Amino acid sequence: MNDVLPEESRLWEFFEDTVRDVFRQYGYRNIRTPIVERTELFVRGVGEATDIVEKEMYSFVDAMNGDRLSLRPEGTAPTVRAALEHNLLYGGPQRLWYSGPLFRHERPQKGRYRQYHTFGVEALGYPGPDIDIELLVMTSRLWRRLGIDRVQLQINTLGSREERQAFRGQLIDYFERHLQSLDEDARRRLHTNPLRILDSKNPAAQQMIEAAPKLIDVVGEVTRFKFDAVQAGLRSAGVPFTVNPRLVRGLDYYDFTVFEWVSDRLGAQSAICSGGRYDGLFEQLGGPPTPGCGFGIGVERTLLLVKDIAVVSNMVPDVYLVHRGESADRIAGQVTERLRDAGLSVVMHCGGGSFKTQMKRADASGARHAVIIGDDEAQAGAVTVKPLRDGSQQLRLALDEALGFLKKIRDINGIRS
Repeated sequence: MNDVLPEESRLWEFFEDTVRDVFRQYGYRNIRTPIVERTELFVRGVGEATDIVEKEMYSFVDAMNGDRLSLRPEGTAPTVRAALEHNLLYGGPQRLWYSGPLFRHERPQKGRYRQYHTFGVEALGYPGPDIDIELLVMTSRLWRRLGIDRVQLQINTLGSREERQAFRGQLIDYFERHLQSLDEDARRRLHTNPLRILDSKNPAAQQMIEAAPKLIDVVGEVTRFKFDAVQAGLRSAGVPFTVNPRLVRGLDYYDFTVFEWVSDRLGAQSAICSGGRYDGLFEQLGGPPTPGCGFGIGVERTLLLVKDIAVVSNMVPDVYLVHRGESADRIAGQVTERLRDAGLSVVMHCGGGSFKTQMKRADASGARHAVIIGDDEAQAGAVTVKPLRDGSQQLRLALDEALGFLKKIRDINGIRS
């Protein structure tokens, strides 16, 4: 687990604001669920034979009442649990988003910690495939807004639960004929979750896995129709994609369309956003048959791809207020609040110091302008506005004039909306 320090937080804030704005454009509303849930929720929802449940969850027994609890390892099951508990779909389908920390006891690696963060979306009650397409078009827009390039969409279909069950036997038979090529992890999964072997990253097994039967070759007409419709919708929207018949998900609730956005700049752990359809999850958790589709974005991993720090310039203050002298110190706070009332972001110098010292702090803040108040300015009801970034001349202006000037400069440069 790691700390996010103030300099890094500027990038996080830019990312979070951008994601929220894109979700808002598509009509998604925020939901917030607890970090701790009953362990049974994930056993029933995610799947007892998944890596998450078998070895990655942080679970404990409540000392007060003996309940088995877990830190949430993913966000979909808690969202569906909340939708059932509060009857959220009584008034119709719901477009929801959430964010926050998730916890998995994995080997730490680039862009992934044991506490990591996600932005997730769940579209509940929509049978699709139009909602599947919307989710993928929305994420494509998000990457453009974030300035992320070289990211590729991969899609596949897992078919229905019945189709997967029928296919499971073929897969087990095939892998049993190639036991010598399976590593220990794959052999452990062979009879509990054979589809996960298709996702193995073991280089020695790739040729054998490539020759394995493909689920997409044996699914029925309904599944093919849904998957073809998703592909047609993506082509119409101009979103490039590739069909990856080896793409599976590590959570048992997925069915039909699944997808990953991957980057070749992140090494083996290349996915920054993963998701798909889970039409059986409501029933698994005791609810009525209800379609669902969603995704999760790994924040830490995605931030590795936001390469242009200039995009976060809106996280620096508009103004750094410098003041020295008895009269100046007395009104500095009032002037700062007037500037903030005008919608400007202002850092007022605190802690004393000479003008030279304060101007060094102003420059280091990243602010575009320093507003300077000395006793002369205080007595004249004026301020000095000094540009810090472009070398233009400083101006002495009445406070109201300074407010108008700074707001105009801010709007011209597009620093804040």
